[in-house]
Amino acid sequence: MLTSSSPPRARLGAGLALAAILSVGIASVPGGSALALPARTAPPAPEASGPGTFRPAEIIDNGHRFFGSMSRGLALTVEEATRRWGEPNGYILGQEASGAIVGGVRYGEGTLYTRNAGKRRIYWQGPSIGFDVGGDGDRTMMLVYNLPAVQGLYRRFVGIDGSAYFIGGFGMTAVTADEVVVVPIRTGVGARLGINIGYLKFTDRPTWNPF
Repeated sequence: MLTSSSPPRARLGAGLALAAILSVGIASVPGGSALALPARTAPPAPEASGPGTFRPAEIIDNGHRFFGSMSRGLALTVEEATRRWGEPNGYILGQEASGAIVGGVRYGEGTLYTRNAGKRRIYWQGPSIGFDVGGDGDRTMMLVYNLPAVQGLYRRFVGIDGSAYFIGGFGMTAVTADEVVVVPIRTGVGARLGINIGYLKFTDRPTWNPF
């Protein structure tokens, strides 16, 4: 038994003996790791492209065919949307008609493209309040992010402050509902940015009621 009065050499020898006994005990545990602390695993690296998303190059190629011309403005707009929100898991190609001086209504129809659910016809309506210019019937592309299912699009989306972006004749804004984000990309007069503090409501059938 060790006491506080034990000679220093005796205490040192006892400490070394105890350390040897502990090391033998640890080594005798099967696998030799039962007493080891669990190691933290590093989080998996993000994938370059999700299995259900669309790459920017694919979106730009489809957009060039849809709008009928090659445009650096479209490419830059899609790249800016990708920088802000990542890769979309759906997109809409369609045509929109609207008109407003101070306030107005917009209507549109098109096709929703997804990896998992294929193509679906879709319609949208909504008031637009802001500095809008004239009536138009321009083609519109919309990028859809975080869409859990097609049915998750059939509701009202509210504009995101500070999301307006315009370059090379193309403009984009963004609307959101819960985690889903929709980014309309327009060209020509349809690229109007204004204040655009209205909303868009998506439906699976046409309706003249924007509310």
